[in-house]
Amino acid sequence: MQMRKLLKYMRGYGKECVLGPLFKLLEASFELLIPLVVAAIVDTGIENNDRGYVVKMCLVMVLLGLVGFGCAVTAQFFAAKAAVGFATRLRHAVLKRIMGLSYTQIDTVGTSTMITRMTSDINQVQNGVNLTLRLLLRSPFVVFGAMIMAFSIDFDAALTFAGLIPVLCVVVFGIMLITMPQYRRVQAALDKVTAATRQNLTGVRVLRAFTMEAAEIDSFEGSTADLQHRQQKAGRISNLMNPLTLVAVNLAVVLLIQVGARKTDAGILTQGLVIALYNYMSQILVELVKMANLIITMTKAAACAGRVQSVLEIGQAQENGTRDGASLSGKVEFRNVTAKYEGAAEASVEGISFTALPGQTVGVIGGTGSGKTTLINLIPRLYDAFSGDVLLDGVNVREFDLVSLRRSIGIVPQKSVLFQGTIRKNLCWGKADATDAELWAALETAQAYEVVKSREGELDAPVEQGGANFSGGQRQRLAIARALVRKPSILILDDSASALDYATDAKLRMAIRNMEHPPTTFIVSQRAASVRYADQILVLDDGRLVGIGKHDQLLETCTVYQEIYYSQFPKEAHQ
Repeated sequence: MQMRKLLKYMRGYGKECVLGPLFKLLEASFELLIPLVVAAIVDTGIENNDRGYVVKMCLVMVLLGLVGFGCAVTAQFFAAKAAVGFATRLRHAVLKRIMGLSYTQIDTVGTSTMITRMTSDINQVQNGVNLTLRLLLRSPFVVFGAMIMAFSIDFDAALTFAGLIPVLCVVVFGIMLITMPQYRRVQAALDKVTAATRQNLTGVRVLRAFTMEAAEIDSFEGSTADLQHRQQKAGRISNLMNPLTLVAVNLAVVLLIQVGARKTDAGILTQGLVIALYNYMSQILVELVKMANLIITMTKAAACAGRVQSVLEIGQAQENGTRDGASLSGKVEFRNVTAKYEGAAEASVEGISFTALPGQTVGVIGGTGSGKTTLINLIPRLYDAFSGDVLLDGVNVREFDLVSLRRSIGIVPQKSVLFQGTIRKNLCWGKADATDAELWAALETAQAYEVVKSREGELDAPVEQGGANFSGGQRQRLAIARALVRKPSILILDDSASALDYATDAKLRMAIRNMEHPPTTFIVSQRAASVRYADQILVLDDGRLVGIGKHDQLLETCTVYQEIYYSQFPKEAHQ
């Protein structure tokens, strides 16, 4: 059912979907003729000691093989073209859908799950489509074709085929049905091993810091041992397929030869026709095994298609407005705003009200888990407020077009992410057509001018994946420069200067304030020094706004701010 829903991505590949199976049927037709050629060689060429006839028929057999090979390659080309094209379109559709998900939906689905959908699940669906186009018609065609050819040779001898095929079907498909759930358990065990591997690799520094290597090795060995046990259990049953089918086929061969011998002695059959019957029996066995493997692949592909379709069916969580956000002045107003995460029992922030005027610097401070990041994520609608209103220039943020809204806002998240490429490429994420002058101006404001100047190639210096060739402070400054390139009306720095020393942090804040058209800047930090000189400071505690004002005012009236400030500047507490 789910697979049928995805077939719309096959549009435009109708020709390939017809020609692929067609050429496979042509290949099968030539394959069915070869036993008759062998029979002719035995009955006519060898029987009459006619070497010329043997050579001629051998050349015919080679020709049939070459033509069949050409048909097989052509069929594979069309099947692969359709399958790869289908998977490419499907990946684009899934990526586009993922890019349109809200933060809430991404949190619900999970990043690792979406990566699995984009990679292994779609690869499995692609393999299913490829094998279906190649074998779904070919295998039954060969099985029934071989049966018909056998009955056309001799009815009594062909009855052996009629008895063998059900036996082979029971063996092949019986083993398949038994092993399929076991292989699903194998896959689940493999997922655990993969997750453990990923966790150990990403947390290797923590493991070494706490000397937990031995414990993790033992845990990993336990997971791999479980995977090995499950694979061996499934493999033992799967390994029964070959001996059981061979026993059935060989018994049928014995019966066939017995019947054939009697009819040969009676002059009803020739030796060549008996050999042809044996070849047809071998073809049936091979195709039934192929069919079993195809069904297993199709079953896996259908399950993976369901998982992919579940991503495509995720509803639109955020309604998109129509108002253009390109000309925002930067005024931000919260009116009794409450927000909570999906599935959470309590609100992350509750009853928040304040106003930030254009060009002001607003500090947001509070303890861990106080709701600072949640608060500022409501401005660009990374999350939507549960109740209350978030207003930009007096207009509810829900009325703005999301793309134009976010282009007017510069966001630097807690974790500074750089992408593989060059410094220029990373900075141009902020503004695709930015000039070199604009890039250098943004770098100077972000205190990253010397960082880039010291690199060979400067703006075209390479950036490794994740910015691994830059320090934490350098990554943060480049991320801030990327946000400043677009000259935003609102700038959000979410604890994005935590790796900077106090002097560089102060220079950064001063440079932003002295810009020609300074944005309304929100500085989220746990360092009192970073927000001390803000035009107003929002103090959060357990999701509530417990203080608002300037530094001196909060030192006199807000207990939470006093605790934070004096814990960082203990000497001033005794003055």
